[in-house]
Amino acid sequence: MRLMIVDDSMVIRNRIAILSSNPLLGYVDIVAMASDGEQALALARSKQPDIITMDLTMPNMDGEECIGHLAKILPEARILVVSALSDRVTALRAIRNGAHGFLLKPFRDEELLNSLLELKQ
Repeated sequence: MRLMIVDDSMVIRNRIAILSSNPLLGYVDIVAMASDGEQALALARSKQPDIITMDLTMPNMDGEECIGHLAKILPEARILVVSALSDRVTALRAIRNGAHGFLLKPFRDEELLNSLLELKQ
């Protein structure tokens, strides 16, 4: 599994990276980390991730806009939104734009692991 982590918080990016090394996920290659949507698009084109974790609130290009672009350039990639925005409308809009799952921050380790396992299937 080729993973790209997109979040403006380095703490969250590093936490997801550490948790993705869980043996239950099998081999995970972290191919890219980005702090905003613009970086994510550039990296996605060159790194071709299979799974992407995506924050929604970021500078330059937010996650919602980025998801729409990613769904077009990498239609096979699975996108997990990891966001503190908890309203139902935001989650539904992200899924309509191309996301495959939604995980609310703050999350527990096992919640992220289970979400990644679901996307991997």
